[in-house]
Amino acid sequence: MGEYKLLSTIKSPEDVKKIKDEDIPSLCTEIREKLVEVVSVNGGHLSPNLGVVELTVAMHRCFDLPKDSLVWDVGHQSYTHKLLTGRYSRFDTLRQKDGISGFPKREESIYDDFNTGHSSTSISAAFGIANAKQINGDQSYTVAVIGDGSLTGGLAFEALNNAGRFNKNFIVVLNDNKMSISKNVGAIPRYLTTVRIQPWYIRVKRGTERVLSRIPIIGWMLKGVLRRSKSRIKNLVYKNTLFDCFGFTYLGPIDGHNVEELENAFAAAKKSRTPVLLHVVTKKGKGYQPAEDKPGEFHGIGQFDIDSGEPISSHRGFSAEFGKTMCELARNDDKLCAITAAMTSGTGLSEFSREYKNRFFDVGIAEEHAVTFGCGLAAKGLRPVFAVYSTFLQRAYDQLIHDAALGNLHLVLAVDRAGIVGADGETHQGVFDVSMLNSIPRTTIFSPTYFDGLKSSLSEALYVEEGLAVVRYPRGGELFKPEGFDRESIDYDIYGDRNAGYLIVTYGRMFSYAAKAREILAGQGINVCLLKLCKIKPINQKTVDFAQGFKEVWFFEEGIKNGGIARTFSDMLTRAGFAGNYHIKAIHDKFVRQMSVSEALKLLKLDSEGMAEVVNKDLNDEKKA
Repeated sequence: MGEYKLLSTIKSPEDVKKIKDEDIPSLCTEIREKLVEVVSVNGGHLSPNLGVVELTVAMHRCFDLPKDSLVWDVGHQSYTHKLLTGRYSRFDTLRQKDGISGFPKREESIYDDFNTGHSSTSISAAFGIANAKQINGDQSYTVAVIGDGSLTGGLAFEALNNAGRFNKNFIVVLNDNKMSISKNVGAIPRYLTTVRIQPWYIRVKRGTERVLSRIPIIGWMLKGVLRRSKSRIKNLVYKNTLFDCFGFTYLGPIDGHNVEELENAFAAAKKSRTPVLLHVVTKKGKGYQPAEDKPGEFHGIGQFDIDSGEPISSHRGFSAEFGKTMCELARNDDKLCAITAAMTSGTGLSEFSREYKNRFFDVGIAEEHAVTFGCGLAAKGLRPVFAVYSTFLQRAYDQLIHDAALGNLHLVLAVDRAGIVGADGETHQGVFDVSMLNSIPRTTIFSPTYFDGLKSSLSEALYVEEGLAVVRYPRGGELFKPEGFDRESIDYDIYGDRNAGYLIVTYGRMFSYAAKAREILAGQGINVCLLKLCKIKPINQKTVDFAQGFKEVWFFEEGIKNGGIARTFSDMLTRAGFAGNYHIKAIHDKFVRQMSVSEALKLLKLDSEGMAEVVNKDLNDEKKA
């Protein structure tokens, strides 16, 4: 890695503007080296960021930030933006506890105009910002940067439909990193684009229209003919006027790795009297060969060796085990279907997508559609499984209620990344799905701890349960399994001395931490029994009856306290006449910031030592009382 002679001098976008044109390629090289260096250690989103280096540099040179506003869709491609807006000296803390976020954060910098982390929100947010500016008499520019993948989300099209009526100073940059332009048809569009984006083109166009308008009688006719002719020629060349139909002036496609061409395009866009959609073509992973070769694998990656591009550590996780199980089940069940929302690899469905192409559906970044689409499959007797990250399932809450549960259709959700996920921070922590799903009638939820539990839960959800059935599991692999614990049951398991005076209740991977906490407490002379729930909704009444035999009960939950299973268990205990003391340790009405999973669980007192500490404190408080 280099010394970053140019990059280290940049404290704000004004410094980017001072870089000589001939030094811009060197600056971009330094940025890429810095991105690879830091992400190889901290993990993060590498491919998306490598692909937008020149685009980001061009925007910082062409716009007056922070007076002009820049909104990044998802925000996982904003690393270069952070480097150019005064965060170079802290960039080594990327995605670390108390460090800078891997996504835009308004509280982090005045150059981050909107907090993002999920897809397809940028145009809506930017359009709101642009309207607020107009009301306040602010004539500055507002820019939304959205990827072609994010454009598959319905929210983006809702925003385009609404924003096309805006007057000016509103620009949408479509970062297209998948489109390939055929050589035999691409020369004319590129030539016309080059002509059209020159700043003088806009001036000549306006001047011509003004002159024609002043010609008596026939001027307005000539102006109309000019416009119609221009549109017809453009239609013949581009063969797609979708964005024009929305009311946007379409410019592109532009080479997203040519800063000069990008700057010309932005200059033209700024002169438009209508909203502009600037179509930019980039290459994911640009400049780092392993990422160029495997952009999907380097989209979001952990630590890796820079020279080889190989992950430093890898182990089989729940996602892979889920994918393997789906393939095993599909071999004997031709009604089994898999659905994903642009997360084939992440959810472990790559093999399924190859082996069962006609039963695999990637619907794009459209979780709402995925749920209702799955309900349609179920309505005709198929067995759909929608594999989705916990944090992204939030986007489909209405469809889960209205289309799945209310219709009593048998849809199975495989909820990946359930619980704390770590360095991606608040926008990605999977701590809301249980409270959300727990509120929906006709819903069954499984939360296994180990791979065998995942397999049996998935089979139960598919072939025994009816209606909306959910199997949720964490990021990563199996954790500690206590001595003597064999296979987990479908409903619940009891581990330890049933005659102990104290009981810990939990589910999912928290059981592994509770099992270690039990050993810690045993060393302190405190005998604790464990009750592990696997089916967490509905809760089996037998578990409540069992818990009544203890004088102290703790429920540890890796999720939001309000609406969680611990609260439901408490209600059931109260109705059953429980006379002991009941304690809940969960996430109480707050968002969990970025840090490693272990750091977060320690902070929340949900790791082994924290659980033991909570039990000791509560027992000491009882003695004092």
